[in-house]
Parts: sequence; structure tokens; C-alpha cells
Amino acid sequence: MKPVTVDVVLPCLNEAEALPWVLARIPAGWRAVVVDNGSDDGSAALARDLGATVVRESRRGFGAACHAGLLAAEADIVCFCDCDASLDPGLLAEFATTVADGGADLVLGRRRPRGRGAWPAHARAGNLALAHMLRRRTGLRLHDLGPMRAARREALLALELTDRRSGYPLQMVVRAADAGWRVREVDVPYLPRAGKSKVTGTWRGTWQAVRDMSRVLAEPPVGRAAPMSGRRP
Repeated sequence: MKPVTVDVVLPCLNEAEALPWVLARIPAGWRAVVVDNGSDDGSAALARDLGATVVRESRRGFGAACHAGLLAAEADIVCFCDCDASLDPGLLAEFATTVADGGADLVLGRRRPRGRGAWPAHARAGNLALAHMLRRRTGLRLHDLGPMRAARREALLALELTDRRSGYPLQMVVRAADAGWRVREVDVPYLPRAGKSKVTGTWRGTWQAVRDMSRVLAEPPVGRAAPMSGRRP
């Protein structure tokens, strides 16, 4: 059988401090796709020097960066991970194996804080509220909207995701649930990030993220997108 290939999408906005740590932990043989979302700290050049594929996305927004990475991906399986050293991309090996073996169609990382300041109270409160609304909307027993995840590229493209702001990861889960995907949640350590958060580092940023995601939850269900899990009949 042809070996399964994996690309890791890393949305990046001024993460030069974290990039060496993150890219050093990409599993061997995988391709790191760093999506530069307007950095002015040399992140793009550094990522390229460290061996990553660099994609530029001029439209600001977490979803815009993630989707640009998905469109640039070529592998069978696409993983997503924050590029701020709060999550170890090496843990994605288990995620990708689960998807490749047909154990799940979408694997999500449930963040478990490690260390002082890893997850500010306001960000955690917003996440808990959204996770509760997500459970009511989809019936999935999820506890986190974590940015670490893995699924098959073609199936993700078939979801036709439209959000280009903070609601992108939530829309992915909602549309996957509507399509009948099997979603699994796995605990992952959540470390204090390098540098300052661009989204949930402040109450204002958290509120904006909650507002973006609330709009996603209010969307009506769309047509079913097959998970294309590769399972044998």
C-alpha cells in the first residue's frame, strides 16, 4: 500500500521566538506548512531557513491562515497546530495514525494546562461556554475547541468551510458533525505560549473569538460531506 503522507498547517503571525521549538518537533517525513499572516518579525524567512514550506496569506484572520494552509496542502492527511509553542506538534503522530487507520474521521486535542499562565481564566471561560454550546448543537461529547487536530485533506475540502476568523475551527467541527463524521478527542498538554497571544490574550480578543464562534453555531446545517476515511468495506 502507498504510504500515507501528512502535512502540518501552522498559522503564523509574528512567531519567530517559537518557530525553532515548533519546527524541531514536526515528525520526521512530514511537511510543515507555515502560513505567514502578515508577520513583521522575520517569521517567514526563519521558517523557510528551518526547512518549512511558507505560504503567505495577506487577509488577516486565524481562519484565513488555516484555510490557506489547507489549500496549499498536498498530503493525504492534514494536521493543524498553533505555532506559538503552546502545543507540541510531535503529538500529532498519534492523531494522524488514528485517522489513517480509520479509528476516527477527525481527531481533536483537548488542552490540559501545564504550568503557570498556560491558559488565562478569561480564555478558559470562553472556551468552556462555547464547548457547552457545541455539545448542544452537535451532540458530540467534546470539552474543548482546541487548535490541534487531524483529518483527511479531501474530506476537509469537501466541508467547504467559509469562516475566515476565529470561528474556523468551530465551523470545522460543526460541519463534520452534520456530515456524520466520527470525532475523537485526545488529551494534550497545553504549555505557556511564547510571546503574546493575538486572539485570547485579552478579554477583548476572547470576546471577539466568542462572537465569531457564536455566529458559526447559529448557521443552519449544510449538505453532508463524506468523511472519506479510507476504511475498507
